[in-house]
Amino acid sequence: MSEGSANNIQVVIITGMSGAGKTVAIQSFEDLGFFCVDNLPPTLLPKFLELMKESGNKINKVALVMDLRSRDFFDSLFTALDDLAEQSWVTPQILFLDAEDSTLVARYKETRRTHPLAPNGLPLEGIRLERKLLEELKGRAQIIYDTSDLKPRELREKILQQFSSHAQQTFTVNVMSFGFKYGVPIDADLVFDVRFLPNPHYIDHMRPKTGLDEEVSSYVLKWGETQKFLEKLIDLLTFMLPHYKREGKSQLVIAIGCTGGQHRSVAIAEYIARHFANDYKTHVSHRDMERRKEKHK
Repeated sequence: MSEGSANNIQVVIITGMSGAGKTVAIQSFEDLGFFCVDNLPPTLLPKFLELMKESGNKINKVALVMDLRSRDFFDSLFTALDDLAEQSWVTPQILFLDAEDSTLVARYKETRRTHPLAPNGLPLEGIRLERKLLEELKGRAQIIYDTSDLKPRELREKILQQFSSHAQQTFTVNVMSFGFKYGVPIDADLVFDVRFLPNPHYIDHMRPKTGLDEEVSSYVLKWGETQKFLEKLIDLLTFMLPHYKREGKSQLVIAIGCTGGQHRSVAIAEYIARHFANDYKTHVSHRDMERRKEKHK
């Protein structure tokens, strides 16, 4: 590849749990104009990239699916990733797709497929083994998508938004509220429990409202323990966020949890997102805020 065409090559490694959406992901990258390879053995990664570098073609965006279908070669993946990170002409990212065990089991039942790690056993056995084997790889990922509640179209939209060539590559702080009674978000990088704060649920006229209502938000934020907690949390995040950004993560998911995800966690998540909005691209979401209303419909 000549100096004039030796632009930095964007390489996205797509990996994660079987059944979490890698097929949809690789199709989405194809639509974005990426050169895509499915099930590339990790041992071939250095040679593959070297051929791209020397070929003189104009391909500068590559998406590669690597998963436990290549489990005989999987031990070499970390060596390949380390070598990849040292190449000045490559910008690597790992996209890890995950989903809750119950969701993955349901998807296997729908498709009547066997799990690659449990061809003669129950899907859940293979899922648990795979999750254990992929634990370290998930820790290295810059981007993690939990596809448990995502339709294929929604996963495609997330990928298109994240990796579109005209999208500005920025570090995004995603602040999410949730209810512990519905489970901890599996794609959270940081989880903070605010169940120790005074609960508006026990005030009758506030119970049907949410942390987006001014009255509820003011109630949650007015207490001394809330202000002290926010002071310490903001100080911690102010220290941590630049380091996450420097490490190469494109997004950080901060999950704030209370019991039902309706009052306290919502108010705190909104406060944190507002605080960092001037310094970072921020997005706030409330996973469980409407669950109670849906339950009583």
